[in-house]
Amino acid sequence: MAVEVEIYARNLEIADQLKDYVTKKASKLDRYLNEIEHVRVDLSYTKSARSAKDRNVAQITVRGHKALLRVEERSDDITAAFDTSIDKMQRQLDRFKGKHFHGRGDGRSASDVVPVPAETGREKEQVVARHKTFDLIPMNEAEALEQMKLLGHDNFFIFFNIETNSINVLYHRRDGTYGLIEPRVG
Repeated sequence: MAVEVEIYARNLEIADQLKDYVTKKASKLDRYLNEIEHVRVDLSYTKSARSAKDRNVAQITVRGHKALLRVEERSDDITAAFDTSIDKMQRQLDRFKGKHFHGRGDGRSASDVVPVPAETGREKEQVVARHKTFDLIPMNEAEALEQMKLLGHDNFFIFFNIETNSINVLYHRRDGTYGLIEPRVG
């Protein structure tokens, strides 16, 4: 099965040689997980970054049946940032595959395994600065919890619950547990 690779650049001109390199490496990700259908690579340059090592950003998003994984790496060279992010994605795919196809084997639920992060101080209230749209992948609560962890979403995760046929929000509570919001139109 051929993997569709999309490359996007922001504040950066991509040479054909770099485009071929990225396409070649990203199209091989299906070796780690056969279910991958789509790979999106975002390459960007941020001139206003404080450190020169943070100016080039490579972000890879992998989408497939019951899989949505994302990694981001920064470096002073765009090729180095991409190489580091592709290595990180390969490790995530191995971990994802191990959890889904081999299981933990100890019988514990996913909520028992997720570590509880330390509580942070109060954050300042902010105005909506960005609007986002995305495709929801149907999954159950356990899969949503795992996706939330794999994507690095610390506060919440929105998903389409296949058990209730509705959109749900999984969120992290202050006491370290997780809550589920099931909205209803009233």
